[in-house]
Amino acid sequence: MPPRKVVTGMLLAAGSLAGSVLVRRRAARRRERVDLYAEDGSMHSFAEGSLEAERLLPIAHEILAAQ
Repeated sequence: MPPRKVVTGMLLAAGSLAGSVLVRRRAARRRERVDLYAEDGSMHSFAEGSLEAERLLPIAHEILAAQ
């Protein structure tokens, strides 16, 4: 296989990998979640779409808007 094709293939693979990482990071940032911290150091995280988050997100939005 000619070296030019190998280099082109490697650049294409690296670009695809970098693009997929960027898309995943952007998608993760857009999702809202509620993190509840307890006195004993434990934490519960509720992702957007869960029943708990649907109840808590409007309350959190009100608190943040009041600040």
